[in-house]
Amino acid sequence: MRKSILLSTLAAALLLASCEPKAKPETPPQTTAQQTAQILTDIEDVETQWAAALNAKDIDALMALYADDAVSMPDGAPALTGKAAIRAAQEQEFAETQAYSHVYFETKDVFSEGNTVTEVGTSTFTDAAGTVVLTGKYMVVFEKQSDKYLCIREIYNKDKN
Repeated sequence: MRKSILLSTLAAALLLASCEPKAKPETPPQTTAQQTAQILTDIEDVETQWAAALNAKDIDALMALYADDAVSMPDGAPALTGKAAIRAAQEQEFAETQAYSHVYFETKDVFSEGNTVTEVGTSTFTDAAGTVVLTGKYMVVFEKQSDKYLCIREIYNKDKN
């Protein structure tokens, strides 16, 4: 008898414990329209720097836009992990003859949470005469470190032209 009372009491306690409301996870603060506009401006500034570095083939300026542990997932190639691997691949690309002479980027959207921003955009490559020779798309995840957005993850590919 005692065993059945003890088991019943234990079962009731477990049932009640499972019915207690769970603590709600903290909701991150919402980004205001003004903050979103500033983030968009900041990311567009980074993309302007990015294009300028690529157009000038300035490896040091380009690498300053990456976090040390960044991962790059280029079109048609294995993922590159870390700044050294990204630098080596970019130096090789700079050494090759390019079909384009100028690149620019257009930010289509940004999504932010805390110090992290994801950008979605398009890339346009033109020859010396300004004729579009290639287009593409990309997604970059930036992290704000010391008041500067650095690329921590990127993936990009070419459109079929």
